[in-house]
Amino acid sequence: MKRLLLMLCIAGLATPAFCASDVDKLDSRIDSARAVLDEIMSTPDKGIPDSIARKAVCIGVIPGMVKGAFIFGAEYGQGIVSCRTGHGWSGPVFIRMAGGSFGFQIGGQGTDLVLVATNQKGFQDLLQSKFKIGGDASAAAGPVGRDAQAAADASLRAELLTWSRARGLFAGVDLNGVSVTQNKEDTDKFYGGQHSFESILHGSVPPPDAARSFLETVRKYFHDAQEQ
Repeated sequence: MKRLLLMLCIAGLATPAFCASDVDKLDSRIDSARAVLDEIMSTPDKGIPDSIARKAVCIGVIPGMVKGAFIFGAEYGQGIVSCRTGHGWSGPVFIRMAGGSFGFQIGGQGTDLVLVATNQKGFQDLLQSKFKIGGDASAAAGPVGRDAQAAADASLRAELLTWSRARGLFAGVDLNGVSVTQNKEDTDKFYGGQHSFESILHGSVPPPDAARSFLETVRKYFHDAQEQ
């Protein structure tokens, strides 16, 4: 049913109010991701280390991961991912995350998550329609602050580095067992047409204006060495 309604929006056959309402929700999700990233990275000595940010291949933000009874107590959340291209950062794609019981580790409900792909293998994982952290993709809890050695060690041992923020505390978190799924419906809706995740994340599809503020925030904190 959702797929049918999406196709009607894309084809211009659904009511503008219905389609606009859905797009507004996606815009809000992107703005929430921007706010989470800005708040985390603007805290001196308590964000993602610069050495990791400079080398990041992709960045994912999942604002407000919650525990849902409808999936038997597992964690569930929706977020966005952008990847570095030859000319900046790509427009965002939408993802879903589900599974695991890490909420008990990091304070329970309403937890923000950040994922960083540290190499091309991590990027390729994100191009899959679904993959499991710790299974299909090696992952490790990310370091925090300016500990250069910890950052270097973390980058060597994992394709994905993962962090959480709950009750004001930002820390690395173990997300092994959590599944990441492409949210094609929301991505198509946001772009107003069908595009593959690969084409978007390679920078072949211009990002909508609603993504501008998020991408400016990513560029601000995830610049590379040549941009300093």
